[in-house]
Amino acid sequence: MTKRTPILAHALLLPVLAWLIVFVVAPTAILLVYSFCQRDDFGRIVYRFTFANYREMLAPYYLRIFIRSLWYAGLTTAACALAGYPVAYYIARSSPRKRDWLMLLVMIPFWTGFVIRTYAWITILSGEGLLSGLLRAIHVIAQPLDILYTPTAVVIGLVYTYLPFMILPIYTAAEKLDESMIEAASDLGANPFRAFWRVILPLTWSGVAGGIVLVFVPAVGMFAVSDLLGGARTPMIGNVIANQFGQASNAPFGAALGMVMLALFGLAFVLLGRRAMDAAH
Repeated sequence: MTKRTPILAHALLLPVLAWLIVFVVAPTAILLVYSFCQRDDFGRIVYRFTFANYREMLAPYYLRIFIRSLWYAGLTTAACALAGYPVAYYIARSSPRKRDWLMLLVMIPFWTGFVIRTYAWITILSGEGLLSGLLRAIHVIAQPLDILYTPTAVVIGLVYTYLPFMILPIYTAAEKLDESMIEAASDLGANPFRAFWRVILPLTWSGVAGGIVLVFVPAVGMFAVSDLLGGARTPMIGNVIANQFGQASNAPFGAALGMVMLALFGLAFVLLGRRAMDAAH
């Protein structure tokens, strides 16, 4: 019986491993090979080794787009953390029945397609939209808001899209928080801010780190939000990658950009994972 258990466990893992190999490892390996290839005049891939695709990223045009993408992703991550942490902590410390309803509210946006939700924001942020009309009705502004197709609209769309991905991991960490640790900090004279900074935040940092990874890296590569809410006026690195595989017919360069994004994700995962382990200890 004991010998059969490891065999059964490995057998149950086979479908997962097969899925990872077919849909994760194999496409990544193909991108890696493409990133070192060339293309001919018709956009077809030529299997001739080169570093030119990676050198091309150092052009000022692509560096500006990459820096812009990092800046937008950083703003999105910071906004999601500031807005998501209090929400996640409140949900985690609520009664079980109330917690279920609040988690349902967090998950409701996923019931609607992403594109539909983004188009809803277009109607909200347009000059004659809901937000502008409401602010004018209560005499906060005199002229219609000029938010749509601006960087502000892009960041708003990114925050809305990725906020649940910040709330969920923080909620998971906060739910496991030992209440006695907070009480001990209060008994030792710590005020609420000090108790949060020295006890609550370190004990829930694993959730914050997970949220940062789940928000920052995808936000860097997001292209649909910048296309729809930014009007393609503020392209991000994801727009460049999509264009290389589409209109530009330059799959090797697009693959090189994708590999850099993958390396960025791995680096963020390692650094934040190490920070979470240090905080836990």
